[in-house]
Amino acid sequence: MERPSGPSSAPSPGPSTGPAPGPAVPLLIACALGIERFALRAGRAGAAGPVTVLRTGMGPKNAERAVARALGEGRNRDAAVIASGFCAGLVPGMNPGDLIVADETRDPDGSTPCTGTALLVDALARAVPGHTVHTGTLTGSDHVVRGQERAALRATGAVAVDMESAATLRSALSAGSRPVAAVRVVVDAPEHELVRIGTVRGGISAFRVLRAVLPAFHEWHRSLLLPRR
Repeated sequence: MERPSGPSSAPSPGPSTGPAPGPAVPLLIACALGIERFALRAGRAGAAGPVTVLRTGMGPKNAERAVARALGEGRNRDAAVIASGFCAGLVPGMNPGDLIVADETRDPDGSTPCTGTALLVDALARAVPGHTVHTGTLTGSDHVVRGQERAALRATGAVAVDMESAATLRSALSAGSRPVAAVRVVVDAPEHELVRIGTVRGGISAFRVLRAVLPAFHEWHRSLLLPRR
C-alpha cells in the first residue's frame, strides 16, 4: 500500500521491517474468442499489476501456442494466468450465466491443479451476486461437445467442458511456476443447448456475466503470494 510521504526536512526512515515491494507481477487472462476478449476488457480498475487479455483462437493447439508465445515476452514472463471465457455445463440443472471455477483442468494430456479456487469462489460471489458458482473438474475437448458426448464426460466427474483451459494452464506451467486458474461462464447446459453464442437469451446472459468477473480476477491476483523465478 502506498504511504503518504513526509516533509522534505523529515529524517530518513529507519531500516524496513519487511521486504521491499517488488515489481508488479502481471496478470494474463487467456480466452479464445473475440466476443470473450471484448467482455473481459470491459474493466481494468483495481488491477494489482499490468493486465493482458490474450485472444488465443479456438482449440487446444492454438491456446497452447499463443500462451507460450505470450509468456516468452519479457513483460509477461512471470505472469499469473487465468483461462476464461464461455463453456458448456455438464450437470443437469445448470443454467446460462452460471459460473465454473475449476479446481483442476483435465484433458487427454493430463490434469493441472488450480490455484486459489476458494478465494475465487468468494470473490465471484461478491462481483456477480445472485449467480450460481460451481466448482470441480473442467475437462478439455478438441471439438464442440453435444448430446450424449456431454453425458459421457459428466460420467468422468467433470462439471463443464471447453476447448482451451486445460491447454492454457499446461502451457503456462511449462513456461515456469506461477499461479494458474480457470473461470468459465456457462453459455449452454444439458437443458439449454445453444446453436450460436449471442443469438439467444442464454448467450446474452452469459456475456453479461463475463463482463462482470474482472473485479474477482483482480482480487485473486492481489491476494496471492506470487512466486518469482
